[in-house]
Amino acid sequence: MADISPRIYVAGHRGMVGSAIVRQLIAAGQTNIITRTHAELDLCDQAAVRSFFQTEKPNQVYLAAAKVGGIHANHTYPAEFIYQNLMMEANIVHEAWRAGVQKLLFLGSSCIYPKLAPQPMREDALLTGQLESTNEPYAIAKIAGIKLCESYNRQYGASHGVDYRSVMPTNLYGVGDNYHPKNSHVIPALIRRFHEAKITQAPSVTIWGTGTPRREFLYVDDMASASIHVMNLPKATYDEHTSSMQSHINVGFGDDVTIAELAATVGKTIGYQGAIDFDVSKPDGTPRKWMDSSRLNHLGWKANTQLEEGLALAYADFLKSHSSASKN
Repeated sequence: MADISPRIYVAGHRGMVGSAIVRQLIAAGQTNIITRTHAELDLCDQAAVRSFFQTEKPNQVYLAAAKVGGIHANHTYPAEFIYQNLMMEANIVHEAWRAGVQKLLFLGSSCIYPKLAPQPMREDALLTGQLESTNEPYAIAKIAGIKLCESYNRQYGASHGVDYRSVMPTNLYGVGDNYHPKNSHVIPALIRRFHEAKITQAPSVTIWGTGTPRREFLYVDDMASASIHVMNLPKATYDEHTSSMQSHINVGFGDDVTIAELAATVGKTIGYQGAIDFDVSKPDGTPRKWMDSSRLNHLGWKANTQLEEGLALAYADFLKSHSSASKN
């Protein structure tokens, strides 16, 4: 019998979220998953992306490819962050449409919301205030990605059956994270720092900022399951809970913690016994980032990986990757 499962292209399949989406699609029995490494396909090259879509003709696209990083990386490489993310999104969305792809899911970021947005942040807070300056170029690119999807829906929904959706995750962590000493996000950075402090028996670990900002963290496999859930919602259901020019859906854990509480939990997970100090001369970033995920909860999805469980899984992944890297 011929394989009639949809041809699903996961852009960014080597990244933390993309790899989690691939794992869950395979677990769900999908057998027709298309992937390309950066060496095989430069998503910033429109001609190459056009050729890929015309040849492969996927039925569904998960747009999880992005240039990502923490405060340091965003501050150091603003031009790369805005250019590469804009190009990848524009090329994939446009060439998907040209190739007749009707279903696409764009993965954004909670940084699309204003720095001082009311908490928890609802979808309608988008474009109501100034963005956090440390990652504004990345945020602008992600906002553009949402508006790309909405614009193609509005122009080509009726004529071409285009149904492009967007999900905005809160801070993600877990298997496949980036543990670079300078360019990583807060949880992988803390895991690495506490692990090294434990190994060297350092008397203390210093954390950037005051420790008072509050952050929400979602385990990456929960994000993957939410992405697949939203992709597969009936169009009438999705349309009922969104609007044509505000179609994105928040994906959060449902609760947040202070950076100080997070650091203490990471330290406990790793077994670090020393003190935790705070360098108040370093920037805090946004005071609070907590997503209102009630729209997604009403659509039948809720996170289920608790922070302590997720951190233990993330640390095990770090030890695995750290061990293999040290052997090379």
